[in-house]
Amino acid sequence: MLDYPNKLNIIFDKLKKHEASPIIIGGFVRDKFLNIDSKDIDIEVYGISSFDKLESLLKEFGSVNRVGKSFGVCKLKLDDLDLDFTLPRVDNKTAEGHSGFDVHIQANLDFITATRRRDFTINTIAYDVITKKILDPFHGVEDLKDGILKAVDKISFKEDPLRVYRAIQFCARFNLNMDKELFELCSEMVASDLLSQLSKERIFIEIKKLLLKSQKPSLGFKLLKELHILNYFPELNLLGRDDWEETLRIIDNLVTLKTQNEQTNTFLMLAATCYKLDTVSTMGFISKLSNEKELYTKVLPLVNNPILSLLKDSELFRLATRVNIEELLILNRALYKEKNNKLFLICDAIEGRAKELDIFNKKMQPLLKGRDILACGISPSKEFSNILEDAYEAQMDGKFSTHADALVWLKNYLAS
Repeated sequence: MLDYPNKLNIIFDKLKKHEASPIIIGGFVRDKFLNIDSKDIDIEVYGISSFDKLESLLKEFGSVNRVGKSFGVCKLKLDDLDLDFTLPRVDNKTAEGHSGFDVHIQANLDFITATRRRDFTINTIAYDVITKKILDPFHGVEDLKDGILKAVDKISFKEDPLRVYRAIQFCARFNLNMDKELFELCSEMVASDLLSQLSKERIFIEIKKLLLKSQKPSLGFKLLKELHILNYFPELNLLGRDDWEETLRIIDNLVTLKTQNEQTNTFLMLAATCYKLDTVSTMGFISKLSNEKELYTKVLPLVNNPILSLLKDSELFRLATRVNIEELLILNRALYKEKNNKLFLICDAIEGRAKELDIFNKKMQPLLKGRDILACGISPSKEFSNILEDAYEAQMDGKFSTHADALVWLKNYLAS
């Protein structure tokens, strides 16, 4: 028996009435064996003649996403569950890259043949809803218990170069060892330059999973190096031994310090990865993963503002204009953990003072406004920004701390 959400039974009952056989397969089943909770459930449906018929059966349960139609996939959101309903299919390689496949849906395809197209044996473990039995034709359960990652089929595996990155992040996420055949297979694919066919967006998705979902991301980065994939990322590949080991230590330490926000964690993990790089190398590395400008604007300030000592209030105010102090402290705690207790404790002191000054995750609000300058009889001009800039600098230096004092400062400033 597999423990799955009872709310799925109403869907399964309808499918069975129409002589369809639903089988839960992939990540949800795998994660159950690993005692990991998951809201993403893949369900392969046998005995249905067409995608349109599957869609018509599912539409009463919610809005069906037709994006995956060409791949035989119906996406359905059911409360907090993300369901992917698929039809058995055969994939034929027609072009380079991750998406260069011609998909043929075959309703009467047997389970073993349909499952052979999957990447790893641990992702072929399934649960037959009707017979209430675990299906494991490629011994994925045994591989999970042994902590080994194996490819299902050598030929089909080589047809999708993205599977090399997936193999790496799976090893890191689930603390698995690649078996010898899979390691050699990945090495061959790297040596043949198949990974150059992949878009940076697809690569970034796998790198993010490696960084955000692993208990020890360094395991994945070591595999990236061993498989010579870092040749695609020379910025990291050229790091000296000490800097490389330091980078691995920081990203592993950061795992226990992450926030509840995935986007923030992405910025932090990328900053940790780039911590030993200079600005040019950091930008070069990020450019190979994404064109998102926000990554540069968030990651570079985290890398370029190390905390090396206790800071004065004026220094803290200025720091808050350059970077989010809360995020910076998380990164620095990962850096100093088990290395320099004094600097680790300094992070605590800075956090306390930043909170007192109300700049922990935002910069100081200016006391002097444009309307205050207008009230002094000065018409709008280019000098406005200069006056406001000087006023903000004075406020950060502690020359005034109330609006009334700011007006006195402004009067004296204009008089001089």
